[in-house]
Amino acid sequence: MIPISNHYTYLEKYSLHVVAFKIALIFTTYIFNFYYKHFTRPNPLPGPLPLPFIGNLHNLADVKLFYEQCYQKYGDICEALIDGRRYIVISRPEYIEKILSPAKYLEKLVYLQGLDEFGVLKRGIAFNEDSKSWSYNKRFFTQALLAPKLMDTIIKSSNQLYEELSEYWQSIGKQKNNNNDNWTLETDFSAWFHAYMNDISSIFITGERTYSIASYYNTQSTIKSKHSDSLIENSDKFIKKIVQLSEDLLFFIYVGPSLRHYIPMFRSKSNSMLKNRDSVFEMLDVMIKKRRKEIEEMPVDTELTTNMLTSSIIANTTKNLINIKTVDDKMLRPMNDDEIRGNLLDAFIGGTDTTANLFCFIVYCLCKNPRVKQKMLSEIDSIFPKTSRFYVTQDDLSKLKYCKAIIKETTRVLPVVIMTPRLITEEYEVAGYKWPVGTQFHLNLIASYKHPDFWSNPEVFNPDRFYDEDDDDKERLGTKNLMMFGGNLRMCPGRKLAMTVLLLLMASTYRNYNIELVNVHEPLKLVMGILVNCKELKVRISPRI
Repeated sequence: MIPISNHYTYLEKYSLHVVAFKIALIFTTYIFNFYYKHFTRPNPLPGPLPLPFIGNLHNLADVKLFYEQCYQKYGDICEALIDGRRYIVISRPEYIEKILSPAKYLEKLVYLQGLDEFGVLKRGIAFNEDSKSWSYNKRFFTQALLAPKLMDTIIKSSNQLYEELSEYWQSIGKQKNNNNDNWTLETDFSAWFHAYMNDISSIFITGERTYSIASYYNTQSTIKSKHSDSLIENSDKFIKKIVQLSEDLLFFIYVGPSLRHYIPMFRSKSNSMLKNRDSVFEMLDVMIKKRRKEIEEMPVDTELTTNMLTSSIIANTTKNLINIKTVDDKMLRPMNDDEIRGNLLDAFIGGTDTTANLFCFIVYCLCKNPRVKQKMLSEIDSIFPKTSRFYVTQDDLSKLKYCKAIIKETTRVLPVVIMTPRLITEEYEVAGYKWPVGTQFHLNLIASYKHPDFWSNPEVFNPDRFYDEDDDDKERLGTKNLMMFGGNLRMCPGRKLAMTVLLLLMASTYRNYNIELVNVHEPLKLVMGILVNCKELKVRISPRI
């Protein structure tokens, strides 16, 4: 006879074995089904082998490298499994052009549960996959950002901020060189111009600056700026949270809900990111409510400042500056606070880091290519004699044709945006395959911009490919596929503003200063978020005599 205690021990062990067997069976069945579906999928393409539960998440540790290798290893078209979804990665300019050509039904973005949870879907334009909401917001963005008054404000503010920045450089340079006018300053160029773009973006978004360049100056100088500590501290807090939110977006794009919700390490990270998001949303809501109250208390005949926040609040109201007519309902209506917050958030994320990073990449490429730099200096000197005024005008900027070519070539060689997603809403043929409704594509820009079939000497930094009129047909086709600001209907509405600021910065900076890399052999320090971010760019600045 088996003792009762041993009998229970036997039952416990038996139960544990049954549970273990069931778990093993579930896992085995899942893995079998996972790979059965993978190897029997329609239109099978080459690509990195996905793993159960995580797909190709392990391949995305370096997002930039991943998309570069998609073309290098697998060619013009391949696939990846991300967050349980199959994505077709297109690296050939010809295919990308075809994806973007039927603008009416191929411009929809992919629905991502992570971005929905993060609170950015159906808001603004960058991540908005709701066509009605996107159309309404896009029309507002386009009309607001292209308003002549706003462009005048941007040029004036950019000049003023650059003059302040120049004073800071001279102050620090002289402090470190015994007040010698022939000073040299070694500094992080990236930090200065991320701060500069924080300031200028805030001016066109809210009408008020963030004092970011003053804040960075205070960390580098023994002499403090004229701006109060409270203003600087408040703006620092807001900007740091916006930057963090921008970086967090990538996590919610690529990491699926099962990992975010149930794996402790991912769950803790997700909760921290959502807490920061809530803080940013609250700050933006406070801005909106404060401006609404200011506008309501103003006399009827008061002339309002031209900025995005004010324009958003008064759109289609009695204080109207902008009338927005949606494509779907043909109705004019004011914007609610949730819509305004979504647009402001898009503007802060899209209007700051993209331009700041691209300007840093421009400076890096010029330092590495002295012939190009000299040709650019000749153009700038011919338009802006040293004896002329300090301020740059819109007419001046229109003459900087070689500088524009440099901006485009830098985008091709070092793109800030390396991939853009698209979803087809009708059956469509791409790359010789028929794809059903709902197929999701990743347009691999970083590979497309260096495709040898469309660009001659793609590894060579050569702005002339965008400047000379003698380009051959292949080059012209490649040029057409440079998506600096997105494609077709989803092209960035702030493109004119971004080009204006970049040209102004190039003209002002190189007209007045010599800029060289501290270590010409050191590679760029990059950090991958939703964008390719320049973490640090050590340069040597000196007055240009």
